[in-house]
Amino acid sequence: MLIIPIKEGEAIDRALKRFKRKFDRTGAMKQLRSRKQFNKPSVVKRKQNQKAVYVQGLRTAEEN
Repeated sequence: MLIIPIKEGEAIDRALKRFKRKFDRTGAMKQLRSRKQFNKPSVVKRKQNQKAVYVQGLRTAEEN
């Protein structure tokens, strides 16, 4: 449960923005979406490897 203390005189928009930022950092929506359907562990590992290769390629291209 997220608790966002509202400071005196603070606008509700600003408090809502802090709530949204804190909620995004928890990763709750990402977890819910990943649980919608079952993915085999081998498929998950393959996707992680593909992403790692892609990111590594970007980093090496950035160095050159």
